[in-house]
This record gives sequence, structure tokens and C-alpha cells, in this order.
Amino acid sequence: MNGGGYDAFDDRYAYKNSNTLRNKAGLRDADLLEAFELEMTALRAEEPLPAGRYGPAHYRAIHKHMFQDVYTWAGRYRTVRTSKDGNTFCYPEHIGRSMDKLFERLGAEAFTAAADLPQFAAAAADFLAELNAIHPFREGNGRSQLAFLHLLGTRGGHFLDLGKVRRSTMMPAMISSFHGDLVPLSAEISKLGKS
Repeated sequence: MNGGGYDAFDDRYAYKNSNTLRNKAGLRDADLLEAFELEMTALRAEEPLPAGRYGPAHYRAIHKHMFQDVYTWAGRYRTVRTSKDGNTFCYPEHIGRSMDKLFERLGAEAFTAAADLPQFAAAAADFLAELNAIHPFREGNGRSQLAFLHLLGTRGGHFLDLGKVRRSTMMPAMISSFHGDLVPLSAEISKLGKS
């Protein structure tokens, strides 16, 4: 959260001489910012997510909805280069084009009601892996991904229970997907759709 363990280069999002992200509350303590961010996004998560056409603009609207109380740049693509644990995310100058190309995939049959849960989970894992590699926002990518996944599932008739997400298994699955192994992430998504 508050920087989330990311490495950012020339990070104008953070306070000077700090890893704490500039925020609307003016909090400079990373732990306080994390608590504030969690509280504000939890409150926004209780509200309906913005409607849209399942494209990049819709995705940005979801991020803005969730983080509007915390960051002035909520819903806007990041403008700095970032990495985590030595893995570099999409350079900011390529985010817009990469997002446009990625979201074209959502027209595939696997994202319609004609697909069963395993087909949806496999396609969604591939989509999320690429979305995570792009990492379009400076903070809040994971929560935005899950919110959008929920909407995609609902659109395709797969009602995903995000209450079943376990960080202890989802995070390693996301990391594996970053390195090309989609099987664990597909399994995690499938678990969300089972009763």
C-alpha cells in the first residue's frame, strides 16, 4: 500500500525522502497510510462498482472509485517506472497501448455465458497475468484486478466469491503467472466460483 514494497524510479508520487505515497489525508507514516487506505477502500467496496463497457476506461473508473478518498491520481495510469522483487512492470509510456490491446481479449468466447467455469478461469488467469505485468497504477493494482475479475465473472454467469480469496495462495499464484505459469492462478480463480 503506501508504496507497497515497490521500487519506483524518480518517484514523484512519494513524499520527498520517503517511500510513503502522497495522499489526501496528508499521512506521512506508512502504517497509518496503509490503515487509512484499507479503511477507505473497504468502504468504497461496499458501494456498487461503476458500470462500463469492460474496457480500459471502465477499469480506470473502478480504480478511481476505490481509491478516490486516498489519492488524487486515482484512476490515472502511473507515470513512473516501477518494479517489485526485481520484476519490472510495463514502462509508463507503453501502458495505454498495452491496456488497449489487452482489453481486446475480453471479446473472446471464454468471457461469455457460453463458457464453463474452467474455460473462464483459464482465460481470466491469462488476462490477469498480463494486467498484473502492465501494473497500470502506482498503487492499488491487486484490489482493482479482483474487483474487475468479479465483474467479468458476473458478466459471464460465474459468480465469484471474493471472500474466498486467500492472500497466502493468491499471491504465489500471481507471482507464478508473472513468470508464465498460469495453472496456479487458474486454480485460484476456479475456487472462487465453487460453492
